[in-house]
Amino acid sequence: MAEKRNFALRDAEGNETHVFAGTAPRQAALKAATRGFTEIRLREKGTKKVHVFRGERKQIPRPKKAPVWMPKEIWKPSVKKICIEKLEEI
Repeated sequence: MAEKRNFALRDAEGNETHVFAGTAPRQAALKAATRGFTEIRLREKGTKKVHVFRGERKQIPRPKKAPVWMPKEIWKPSVKKICIEKLEEI
């Protein structure tokens, strides 16, 4: 099983506001998109790589085999990778 990595969400000024964990950058980006972020810039902790994604979320009806406690409408995230940037300094 692949190890979880931490990705810090960066805002336009370069401040790291949230941390998302996942085995791949896309998994962390999907978590950020679920919470409503659209311009997603994730710095992989311990590296100088910034993964840039564009994200969105849509409300869809819950699956037919969903548990009873699940709401009737759920958020479905989608992301598209734009590029990987390298930071000069951290």
